[in-house]
Amino acid sequence: MARRRALHPAFDALAGLAKARVPQPPKPPREAPLAPGDRALFRAAMAGVRPLPPTGRAEIEPLRPRPLPRQRHLDEAAALAEALLGPLSFEDRLDMGIEDAYLRPGLPRRLLSDLRKGRWVIQAELDLHGLYREEAREELAHFLAACLIREVRCVRIIHGKGLSSPGGESVLKALSRHWLARRDEILAFCQAKPHDGGEGALLALLKAPKHKG
Repeated sequence: MARRRALHPAFDALAGLAKARVPQPPKPPREAPLAPGDRALFRAAMAGVRPLPPTGRAEIEPLRPRPLPRQRHLDEAAALAEALLGPLSFEDRLDMGIEDAYLRPGLPRRLLSDLRKGRWVIQAELDLHGLYREEAREELAHFLAACLIREVRCVRIIHGKGLSSPGGESVLKALSRHWLARRDEILAFCQAKPHDGGEGALLALLKAPKHKG
């Protein structure tokens, strides 16, 4: 038999230390033996019990269902209810196309919001009540031209609510919106506030005059 190769004493010491530090599994606690009376009661309770024959099947624990994020669902439901039941903002009404307003493409939406909130002073107004279509169109064109000459920026155009019109719809209301949206001098317009005419009037913002240097 080949002789074991001698190691350095230091390695022998380390090997012994490693063996000494290997954790040993804890021994299970010894159960106390049953008293004779308890043993007799257990045997009487188990009388006639037979172990089930082996089936050869593996006992697989069923998968547990994933936890439900109930709080997240509650938060999402609350946010949806607020969006459906809460009042629409001016921006929401514009995006949905239910606001009687116009803003020239490329201009900031803040311009229209300021006009709607009354931050522009009304400097002139035009009343189209009782005018026929062509008369109202000519009056609007002359009015806007005069406002540009006078450097007027914010105007009110009264078209009426159409209470006496067929079907209760104001013809001049739809026409005035159509005409204003096609005018180059108009930057934005919106329905007037109740104290300025409400559904029977429009507030329009004109472009600033070009000053020759």
